[in-house]
Amino acid sequence: MRVAGGALVRRWGGRAVGLAITGVGLYIVAPSILSLFGAWPRLADVEPWWFPVLVVLEALSFAALWWLARLALAERAGDGEPPPVHAGWGTLATAQLAGNAASKVVPGGPAAGGVLQARLLIQAGQPAAVVASALTAIGLITTGVLLLLPILTVPALLIGPPPARQLELGLLVSLILAIVIVGLGFTALTWSRFVVVVGRIAGRVIHIVKRSVTADTCSAALIAQRDRVAAAFEGHWWKAVFAAAANRMFDYAALVVALAALNAHARPSEVLMAYVVAQALTLIPITPGGLGFVDAGLTALLVVIGLSADTALIGTLLYRLISFWLPIPVGLLAWTGWRIHLHVTRPTRKKAPEPPAAGDDE
Repeated sequence: MRVAGGALVRRWGGRAVGLAITGVGLYIVAPSILSLFGAWPRLADVEPWWFPVLVVLEALSFAALWWLARLALAERAGDGEPPPVHAGWGTLATAQLAGNAASKVVPGGPAAGGVLQARLLIQAGQPAAVVASALTAIGLITTGVLLLLPILTVPALLIGPPPARQLELGLLVSLILAIVIVGLGFTALTWSRFVVVVGRIAGRVIHIVKRSVTADTCSAALIAQRDRVAAAFEGHWWKAVFAAAANRMFDYAALVVALAALNAHARPSEVLMAYVVAQALTLIPITPGGLGFVDAGLTALLVVIGLSADTALIGTLLYRLISFWLPIPVGLLAWTGWRIHLHVTRPTRKKAPEPPAAGDDE
């Protein structure tokens, strides 16, 4: 009886704790979620043509992730091993959309989404080891791009321009940043000395607040992560860094367009800082996809950079409608279609022939 009870606790205890944390988190952010949805009728004031523009930008952001997965899964097979099954664009898109939707509705967030995405890719014939390596590399390179954005934004914040009334320049900013990110990313993947210097500098800074971290340990950890990414995208480094930059920059451009649709006045560099902080909040697995925390955080940050509370609220709602809520039903449809596809294409088991009866051989 004790063994059964212990097994039950081990199986469901962690899930129960996770659900409890998610419930508390949703309770805390419920007022912000309600206020956000209370502003839903205000979207009727937005010109209709802005919506397809936002959808296209977010679709391009998602397509960059599919490209990254295609590059990572193009890993060569080892000696004596059969080559991996070629992953088609439909499979990659279905797996990513389904995993993304799961990360937004299932407790556990990115972890649950990653498991579902990996499961679909493995069912499509990809080796489990290759899938695990590919998804890890994709997570590392996209997170690295996100961490790089604040550093690239600091000079723009110090210089001051462009004027607040030229928010549309944010689209040009996203293009320039993408080019810079590609250059820095390729340098990091090909020049170890550059990574060592960056790691040592970061280690000294972190050592101030966390004594256990040193310049050497931070540099070694950074080199190890770089090597994992470099190995996963070997032969496709330029394309991989470009795809990772495109994923973030198209998403940032969607936020800029959402604010431009409301005739908001803000500096693109400040909007980028708000975007980076909001994306960092999605990594906190309290609520699925950062639900509530990201909305409240982004709204508050937009107010801090000078937008009115009303504009910040509607802008956040418009951006999150396309980047967070719309992909959920799309991902559900993708997963449903995949299940139907598996059911239709699954080979039927042939019934074993019955042994011949006595006398049949005469």
